[in-house]
This record gives sequence, C-alpha cells and structure tokens, in this order.
Amino acid sequence: MSVDLLNVKSLREFDQNAPVVMVNLMRFRERSLDGDGSGWDAYLRYSALTVPMIKARGGTLLWTGDAKAVALGAEAGNQWDYLALVYYPTVAAFIDMMTSADYETRCDPHRTNGCAEHVIIATKEAYSKFWIG
Repeated sequence: MSVDLLNVKSLREFDQNAPVVMVNLMRFRERSLDGDGSGWDAYLRYSALTVPMIKARGGTLLWTGDAKAVALGAEAGNQWDYLALVYYPTVAAFIDMMTSADYETRCDPHRTNGCAEHVIIATKEAYSKFWIG
C-alpha cells in the first residue's frame, strides 16, 4: 500500500470539520524493504516522523498496542501485529497530513518498508454516544 491508495473520495463524503478517529491495523514485514532492520524498526522510524505531524494538526495517539488474538470472527486474514487509534480534530486535518509532500517523501517510505499490510479505517464519529453520558 502506498499513499496513492488513500481513499480521498470516501473521506470527502465525511463532514470535513468533524473529528475522526482512525483505526490503524498493521502487519509488519520480517525485514524492512530497505534492509535497515526489521519491519518493526522501519515502523518506528515512520512513527518518529509522523507523530509530530499528527500533533501539529491537533491530533493525538489515543492508544497503541500489540494485536494478540482474534477474539470474535474469522482468524484467517485477520492476523495483525499492531493496532493504533489516532484522533484528528477534523477529517480535513487527516487528509492534509496524508497528502502533504512531507508525509509522502519523508514518512511513507518507512511505512511501506516496514508494513506488509496497513489498513486505516475512518470512524464516522470520534466518540461513541454510548460512552458519553
């Protein structure tokens, strides 16, 4: 996957000023495509560059963690190594970051080198109505 697979058309259907939480599912390569360590190592390089870009747009990492097991549903095709929930104050902020030249040239190569597969799912609302009283 590369940044050219960003589904801007679907994202444009969201309220551009509404907050969004992106659910990131990652499966790492055993070895980074650039030969510099493991897929995890490449992803750490990606994160070191990307997190400041997220914060500069008012976003934050809500949660990250290792994927341990499929608890409900088919296991086949759903084996992930790592997950992250990333909050953006607006959908436009996410699109701005992902389509920036800085992201494409500095960050995305590390993600591509490290991730065999990376899926990002956009949520419709930032927080569930059921969680907030």
